[in-house]
Amino acid sequence: MYRDHTKIVKMGTQVIGGGNPVLIQSMTNTKTEDVKATIAQIHALEAAGCEIIRCAVPTMEAACALREIKKEISIPLVADIHFDYRLAIAAMENGADKIRINPGNIGSIDRIRAVTDTARDMQIPIRVGVNSGSLEKELVEKYHGVTAEGLVESALDKVKIIEDLGYDNLVISIKSSDVMMCAKAHELIASQTDHPLHVGITEAGTLYAGNIKSAVGLGIILYQGIGDTIRVSLTGDPLEEVKSAKRILKTLGLKKGGIEVVSCPTCGRTQIDLINLANQVETLVQQYPLDIKVAVMGCVVNGPGEAKEADLGIAGGKGVGLLIKKGEIVKKVPEDTLLDTLKEELDHWMK
Repeated sequence: MYRDHTKIVKMGTQVIGGGNPVLIQSMTNTKTEDVKATIAQIHALEAAGCEIIRCAVPTMEAACALREIKKEISIPLVADIHFDYRLAIAAMENGADKIRINPGNIGSIDRIRAVTDTARDMQIPIRVGVNSGSLEKELVEKYHGVTAEGLVESALDKVKIIEDLGYDNLVISIKSSDVMMCAKAHELIASQTDHPLHVGITEAGTLYAGNIKSAVGLGIILYQGIGDTIRVSLTGDPLEEVKSAKRILKTLGLKKGGIEVVSCPTCGRTQIDLINLANQVETLVQQYPLDIKVAVMGCVVNGPGEAKEADLGIAGGKGVGLLIKKGEIVKKVPEDTLLDTLKEELDHWMK
């Protein structure tokens, strides 16, 4: 398991690497300069399960805004920097727990040294990020296109620059929107470095397509024991990124807690509005910090048997509903009270 042997990196109150739990990261899409809006979004993401938050820092005003933002949040704050080394320094001076840079676009070695010196003095980790869309021309030519090998070489070259400046408190990310290229790149780099890895499928797309690409790509990578933090990159509300990341980690057995909802796909025997009911249950269970499985079934004939692996289940028929525990029917109720019956049972479990 690669992640068991990566270096331990501390950022704020969180620790990654060395076999510590894989943490969920997201990124605000507010203007960082708008302190009130950014804090509000981070609070919503924290409540949804986000464990690390990244903010874009394109201006000095944004870098200075981090100071006020940091006072109001409880999860580590990562400053996302491109091009201007002065913004990286200012972000650290204003409370960033980690900075994300691509040394290739920061500029001269003196500018990289200035950033590295500040990070060393303040013991702030640097995430070295390389994306397939910005791979250096010479590596594209060397490998006859954008390849996993080129991504790995680019990332390790950037890491070496900072290591040669005497600093190794690093996290690496190598991202591509090509799922299989991204998976191969992580397999290659994991065997060549012991720095923690932040993984994700970059520019994955909209909610539907992006979730599928991210689930496949992150599933392949994480299942091999690779990855210390993750982000599901979606074109949409960052809250959806956090929900998807939690589900991916829970599906792989890498995160505990939170109710898992399973539901049948419906068939000709279904006599209730199962799709609507399942969606209502998904929303309902988010308020319960229980590590259990809840089944939603559309058939009172097969429902109990199909729900036997769940801790709780409900199944609906024509005018009647069942409450099920471990495959056993414990209560028969009117169909229109199924959701309320489930809520009462969950409330009982909480007590």
